[in-house]
Amino acid sequence: MKEAYKQYSQRKAEKAKSNVTHQQSPRKRINDECVQGEEVIMGDLTTLDRKALLQQGYADNRHSAQWSTRKSDAEIVAAEKKKQTVAEQVMIDHLSRAVISDPEQNVTIEKEESASILPDARRAPLRFRRRALHETKIRTHSTLTENMLSHKVQFDGRIISRNGHDACRELIGFFFTHDQSLTVYEYRQFGKNRTNVLPFIQKNVYSHQRGRRKGKQYQLGDFYIGGNLTFLSSDHPRLPESIRENTLLILRITNIDQIALDSLKADSVEREDDITSQEASDKLVLKAVQDMLKEQLRNRGVRILTGLGKYLQQLDKEGNGLLDKADFKQALKVFHLEVSENDFESSWLILNGNGNGKVDYGEFKRDVIGEMNEYRKSFVRKAFMKLDFNKTGSVSIIDIRKCYCAKKHPQVISGHSTEEEVKSSFLETLKDACSKSDEVSYGEFEDFYEGLSIGIADDEDFVNVLRIPWGI
Repeated sequence: MKEAYKQYSQRKAEKAKSNVTHQQSPRKRINDECVQGEEVIMGDLTTLDRKALLQQGYADNRHSAQWSTRKSDAEIVAAEKKKQTVAEQVMIDHLSRAVISDPEQNVTIEKEESASILPDARRAPLRFRRRALHETKIRTHSTLTENMLSHKVQFDGRIISRNGHDACRELIGFFFTHDQSLTVYEYRQFGKNRTNVLPFIQKNVYSHQRGRRKGKQYQLGDFYIGGNLTFLSSDHPRLPESIRENTLLILRITNIDQIALDSLKADSVEREDDITSQEASDKLVLKAVQDMLKEQLRNRGVRILTGLGKYLQQLDKEGNGLLDKADFKQALKVFHLEVSENDFESSWLILNGNGNGKVDYGEFKRDVIGEMNEYRKSFVRKAFMKLDFNKTGSVSIIDIRKCYCAKKHPQVISGHSTEEEVKSSFLETLKDACSKSDEVSYGEFEDFYEGLSIGIADDEDFVNVLRIPWGI
């Protein structure tokens, strides 16, 4: 098997030097390289597959269970403090804005100034006096009250983006039932003591921007773990430039206040519509395709998913993340992922809801091949954020080598392998997933663990695969 892989590498090097390669179209050249690779690796597992599967050994390690439990408890407390800080800031911002924007304040000022009251030399006129936002003493009949704002559901979110820096932002959102509005805030920490809480999406009434519900206003039923919220980037000029480059901003709900959600649903009068049943049918179609592909990817998921990601990115010559039906069909064929014609057409009709003939290839991977749940993804982000301390969206291989610890791998503990052997195996498989030889982007890091996740049934086992070597 090693000899076959060596021969493949030699053939690939010779081909790169050949003038024939330059005469081929870019797509044909990409296809030929992938097909030749598949000729070597199809059939049994490759050496790279076996090295990637070596990471699953951490799932059997129970030595650090007590330590990890204590660390999880501390992380939960810290997360709750963050959420409380954001919730307080949201309340202050919106109550203050409601009072200051109330036109009745101007009437009150005019009445006080026109009244026959002797001026107080020690006090400046009211219109020149500086007033704190929420602590203003002017009474108004503003309809927004603290009680109204308390009828809300709070949720955590992340940006679905190919940009690693944006994907790791800490976002906390609120949906208010009194007016069906929502807002999203970003929590940022600088050092140990300095924090900043700023609006990311201004409080307003918003509607779905794609899918079967396009144009329909957000309701309570749209908020659940794994749900997507879509916004037009052009409507939010304060968003970072890297986000406004895309037409749509997509936020994924990663966690939610389930107690508040259940309580609000009990008082809600929302009814299911025809769209709800259509969406349920769509999910069943995609789930059937995902289950079928999951069996094909169980032991070679890392290699296929990372390879597929690079392949689709190479096909995207315009750099907008969109590809047509022929591209996706060819990609499945190149990587020997078998999907029946009927299943593919059904999936395409669901994904190509806008009818423009092109689909985001990240969305295609998520919906057709599937993805790990948000609990697992949260640990992937924790590991990457520990490595990406400069928050650039990419990490050098040198830094990864420094941070990766193989001491507690079962094969190292039993003496069957050394730390260096396990670490080298990991780095080799990770580098094979990257477009650059000396650094790893967040998307590539996530794809690696996405492929590894397919073969691990239990969530806690998968968490061990991340928690132990990265110390999170």
